[in-house]
Amino acid sequence: MSANWDRARTIADAVLYEGYLLYPYRASSSKNQTRWQFGVLGPPGAADAGIGEDDSLSAQFLVEGTGAIELVVRFLQLQHRGAERDTGGGNYQPVDELTTPAGSWLSWDEAIEVELPFGPFDFPDSASWTLPVTAPSGSDIEAVDGGRLVRSRESISGELTVRVERIDDLSLITATIRNTVPDVEHAGKDWAIATSMIGTHVITAAFGGAFISLLDPPDRAAAAAADCHHHRCFPVLAGPPDDNDLLLISPIILYDHPEIAEQSEGALYDSTEIDEILTLRVMTMTDDEKAQARATDPLAAQIIDRCDAMSPESMQRLHGVLRDPHLGAPSGKPGLIPEIPDGIEWWDPLADNAVRPDIDAVLVNGVRVSRGTRVRLHPGRRADAQDLFFAGKTARVTSVHEDVDGNQHVGVVVDDDPAADLHEWYGRYLYFAPDEVEPLETITTERNSTWRS
Repeated sequence: MSANWDRARTIADAVLYEGYLLYPYRASSSKNQTRWQFGVLGPPGAADAGIGEDDSLSAQFLVEGTGAIELVVRFLQLQHRGAERDTGGGNYQPVDELTTPAGSWLSWDEAIEVELPFGPFDFPDSASWTLPVTAPSGSDIEAVDGGRLVRSRESISGELTVRVERIDDLSLITATIRNTVPDVEHAGKDWAIATSMIGTHVITAAFGGAFISLLDPPDRAAAAAADCHHHRCFPVLAGPPDDNDLLLISPIILYDHPEIAEQSEGALYDSTEIDEILTLRVMTMTDDEKAQARATDPLAAQIIDRCDAMSPESMQRLHGVLRDPHLGAPSGKPGLIPEIPDGIEWWDPLADNAVRPDIDAVLVNGVRVSRGTRVRLHPGRRADAQDLFFAGKTARVTSVHEDVDGNQHVGVVVDDDPAADLHEWYGRYLYFAPDEVEPLETITTERNSTWRS
């Protein structure tokens, strides 16, 4: 397997558990009764019967060069955990919740990881392989104080089909995974999810060749990439930016060379931007609520433990990366509103991180105007009736902004407004264009020069 396997697997783990446990809900929460997941392959007929998901996913991708590929199919297998109380004499009674001095356990559904490697498959002119994808049934018993936990799972059967075709100097690979669990008459939703492949995805490695990006293919492969078809998934390059030897066939939308946010120090939720919000939410839970959540799932207990042990420094890292665009400004003063690089759209996080309204500035008559600058207001002809009431009044600048159309705005609070402190406290500012404000510093300098003459 590629040297970058661990990197790709970290991304794949986030895909695997996307939707399985977004937040450690209590069992009494209605949002926790049915987990919703991407990449679920239900048994045949489940989707038509309204009790499960489609039974397959498939993807086509391109490989340049000769060699071989290896595929690793990964998914979750549902496992039911039944709590049983020890009633003596070797007898046990099933209960909804088993509570002992050592802890509490609910009768609840869990999941176990299934990882199956296939290949390597060589690249002849054309070929096709169909291989079984299976996860056996099983039952495990864990003894706990005052009772036991019985974990059981249904068998899962499926198949992986790999087909290779040559298109000029490229190999077109079609990979299809299908659930083939035999239909059971009168089966319901519980059976359907118990025999489903959950969070299904594939990591593919190339040996002696390289994958072609389907998001940004080179000109020589653009037509072939456009003809690739996908069902319920999409392949993206999974290695670091300079390597094209790993591909992740993902049931959720990703970009090439995805990365886990550097601020995430552990598997919190989905390891992305919502970590901070949900961590703060966990911290607001009472001890009783945390105990109830711990009883549902080992992963829920791990999330709570990780949040409880989080240091202030770790919490600050979850707030995001602060990239200061103002380094190098003269005399340490705040810089002007930074230019956003070409190709970066306004909704891109890079654009959002680049601007800082609290310290950004604009030039008005050669004077740097930023937070704290005092100005006189001169509303223009485009101003509305309310703005005209402030003509000639002095104000203090609170922020400097630029909208998505490139127009700049100066936020102010008026000096003689009796509610100025209140407006600033909750951010209700008045906004004027740079040519509608006159820096008082300029006025003062001109008057002093005249007096001295």
